[in-house]
Order: sequence, then C-alpha cells, then structure tokens
Amino acid sequence: MRDDYIKEAQKTIADPNVLINVVSRRVKQLKRGSRPLVESLEKLAPEDIALREVIEGKINHELSEV
Repeated sequence: MRDDYIKEAQKTIADPNVLINVVSRRVKQLKRGSRPLVESLEKLAPEDIALREVIEGKINHELSEV
C-alpha cells in the first residue's frame, strides 16, 4: 500500500479502525471481480484502488447506532 494514499484516506475517514474495515471489505469485493470505481493510468493493487476510492469519495462509510 502506498503511504501517501493512506495519509490522504485518513483525512476522509479519521478513525484507523474504520478505515481498515472499509478498505479490507472493498479489497475483498475487488478480488472477487467487482469493478474499480476509480480510473488509473497505472496498474494499482486492490488495496491502493480501495484507498483511492475512499479518497475520491466513491466509498461511503456509515456508522449505525445500536
């Protein structure tokens, strides 16, 4: 994973635990064949794609209260 993507994604999702959960769930989806929601000229790992999706606001995280 690229450190610059992690730092940028933390500006969108400040809680590291939530960020990890969101990214790991999206990585699983990408590895199962889901299409990336962002375009890139370079070949990115699924982890970096998920981080870019968070940075660009393509992935939304919602915390529900119990």
